[in-house]
Amino acid sequence: MTAHDSNSPALDPAATTVTVLGTGIMGSAIARRLGGAGFEVTAWNRTTDRARPLEADGIRVEPDLARAVEAADVVLTMLFDADAVLEVAQGWLSHAAPDTVWVQSGTIGIEGTARAYPLAEQHGVRFVDAPVLGTKGPAEQGRLTVLAAGPDVVLSALSPVFAAYGAKTVHAGEQPGAATALKLTCNTWLACLTAGVAQSLKIAEVLGLDPNLFLEAIGGSTSDTPYAQAKGREVLAGDYAPQFATEGLLKDLRLTHSAVAGQLNEVLLTTLSGLFDETDQLGRGHEDVASVAYAFAPSLSR
Repeated sequence: MTAHDSNSPALDPAATTVTVLGTGIMGSAIARRLGGAGFEVTAWNRTTDRARPLEADGIRVEPDLARAVEAADVVLTMLFDADAVLEVAQGWLSHAAPDTVWVQSGTIGIEGTARAYPLAEQHGVRFVDAPVLGTKGPAEQGRLTVLAAGPDVVLSALSPVFAAYGAKTVHAGEQPGAATALKLTCNTWLACLTAGVAQSLKIAEVLGLDPNLFLEAIGGSTSDTPYAQAKGREVLAGDYAPQFATEGLLKDLRLTHSAVAGQLNEVLLTTLSGLFDETDQLGRGHEDVASVAYAFAPSLSR
């Protein structure tokens, strides 16, 4: 039984095939979590060699996009942007079974989601808007937060899929785009936290303080967060190995800007976009978002 059936129970991992399209940091981690949960997993990536390491985890890597999806009950897309998602969708949707469920998990914005959803409908594929909150570590540990929008019966059937890589699922509504709107909202907050921590550490240095004192001072207080401590430590160590790349957050901030343009005061959003854009222009786009510290004080950043 598939999630397309009107009275579908939760999908049985042992009897469900999931195809993951896009095997970057997040896609690879999600594929491994799904395989570990008992799903039969197929992976496809535009550059096949980047998906090959998944074979060591018992995941089938299929170079041909049509063959990758033809037997799938669920197709999960985790690609960089709307252009990539829509281009790839044009290549696979006509090869999917009519009862396939498309779990669209890349952050492609309100407009991108509005373009993807009708494509699914045209091919008789059920569409679920399901971006995630979290970075490389939480993805590998199955601690992502899944933001999901779609028909209740489909979301219910997908619960074992989401549970494989997520610690919780937040139902944003039935209308596609609602989960994406929530993701953009949350990533704006993440940008605020990241930039705020980086700036405070650089202020401490400029004022002649040991910047570690800032993290110690807020530690355990109402203004503290685990995220602030983690990103603060990355800045202090100069460790910018990508958990969430700067270019990805910059893309999301631009999508947010587009979605809210003219509807509220955009001063803070404009400033955040500018800071992460400057970081990208400094050649740090592939590094972790904590590298925004370079936008505040390049000469003081490790």
